Amino acid sequence: MGKIRAIITGVGGYVPDYVLNNEELSRMVETNDEWIMSRVGIKERRILSEEGLGTSYMARKAAKMVMKKTGVDPDTIDALILSTSTADYQFPSTASIVLGKLMLKNAFAFDLWGACCGFLYALDTASALIESGRYKKIIVIGADKMSSMVDYTDRATCPLFGDGAGAALVEATEDEEVGYIDSYLRTDGKGLPFLHMKAGGSVCPPSHFTVDHRLHFLYQEGRTVFRYAVTNMSDDCELIAKRNGLDKDNITWVVPHQANMRIIEAVARRLQLPMEQVMVNIEHFGNTSAATIPLALWEYENRLKRGDNIILTAFGAGFVHGASYLRWAYDGFSATAPSK
Repeated sequence: MGKIRAIITGVGGYVPDYVLNNEELSRMVETNDEWIMSRVGIKERRILSEEGLGTSYMARKAAKMVMKKTGVDPDTIDALILSTSTADYQFPSTASIVLGKLMLKNAFAFDLWGACCGFLYALDTASALIESGRYKKIIVIGADKMSSMVDYTDRATCPLFGDGAGAALVEATEDEEVGYIDSYLRTDGKGLPFLHMKAGGSVCPPSHFTVDHRLHFLYQEGRTVFRYAVTNMSDDCELIAKRNGLDKDNITWVVPHQANMRIIEAVARRLQLPMEQVMVNIEHFGNTSAATIPLALWEYENRLKRGDNIILTAFGAGFVHGASYLRWAYDGFSATAPSK
């Protein structure tokens, strides 16, 4: 028996129908298209505006798509890992809700909180479970309803975020030519003052005071976060490339977290890659947190080829950051991508 590796065998995605573009946003808060595009490169974002729908709804849609595309038998799925910072409820886990809706009778499920780095952490966790030999098929989902924590009176943060979900089916293989090869994941613990939500947790539970003082919204010190993100994502990609013999001549794709176009371009420059080899969806989706990387894989799926060398990288609150390297396992088939 050969070494067991984890491979992605299919990807799916979901974004809401409602498009909040910069023109409409400029009527809600003092901003404009030129200001937003020059600083972050976002033209529009998708918003889950229907009453009573949360992260689990989008996650279920993305997971159903990948299950349908791959034709996997639901009874053969061993686990479902959902990364999100916008859980439906404090408990139960959002993953358990998705599992129930998908009627996965032989699987366990759990949420993984890794902020914008969450899909990267969840994929690494799924790969380790697969490599243990105890599990063969795992659904990994990154999903966030960022609009639920965005203050639409804060011009510094409200243009940045959108809602969406992406999912991947991860399976076991003994094929040595493809698979999840390596990862470098780190948490430095310096990020609390710079990127957080002040209220809602056990330190500062909800109260009339926290609601009246608008403490249940995302807070970000943009310049500090930008600086750390550029440094860490670039360093992590360079490290993972060097220790796996990768360079500008054999890296096929880089899939960066979609936080800011200038960060994405900085990562590409560090690896000496043209932007044509960098997956970008920030202009029409914005920052969907844990969903950005799987949504990018979903959009670019029909351009992927078996054996492609792919580096994934992300940075998020905490601070958390990292990069992973995988060799793609199949020639991509056309994804049902949304209109742009």
